[in-house]
Amino acid sequence: MNKTRMEAFSDGVIAILITIMIFDIKAPQDTSSQSLWTLAQAIMTYLMSFLYLGIYWNNHHHLLVTVKRVSGGVLWANLHLLFWLSLLPVMTNWMRLSGYAAFPTAAYGVVLLFAALAYKVLQSALIHAEGPQSRIRIAIGGDIKGWFSIVSYVFATTTAIWFPHVSLVVYSLVAAIWLIPDRRIESVLERE
Repeated sequence: MNKTRMEAFSDGVIAILITIMIFDIKAPQDTSSQSLWTLAQAIMTYLMSFLYLGIYWNNHHHLLVTVKRVSGGVLWANLHLLFWLSLLPVMTNWMRLSGYAAFPTAAYGVVLLFAALAYKVLQSALIHAEGPQSRIRIAIGGDIKGWFSIVSYVFATTTAIWFPHVSLVVYSLVAAIWLIPDRRIESVLERE
């Protein structure tokens, strides 16, 4: 199967999710400095989730550059990833409105964890469709950043029960490591 429909659908879903998240931020009703602080917190939380969606969009694009075709299993794996990403706006808003309480902050981490696991499933489905000697298999390698992210999400999610603000720092740090350009895929494509 051709991969272009899957790419276009995924791009559209991620664009809609980013749009939905910004609608959850309302303009302050008064002009006090407290209103500005509340708005700044909302924007910072939005920024973290915006970055996560942008990171997934960017990595998804790079992942699909390495493949020629997709299978039915790949389509389902992609939908699985999009499902977890679609929960990010709700969890972002809940976490922010709760004042970063323990359970909503942990639930946010659960969504990040399952999105990361779903991305691993998508990688595996693509490798299965392309074969063990494929460009994607060579490019992904051991995927240290991916496994580090999963371990970090497990740690942050469990930590959120007692120290939700520590979890927020961990979530932010994981996003930051993904902002550093990952040259694995580009280097494989350059070798050809």
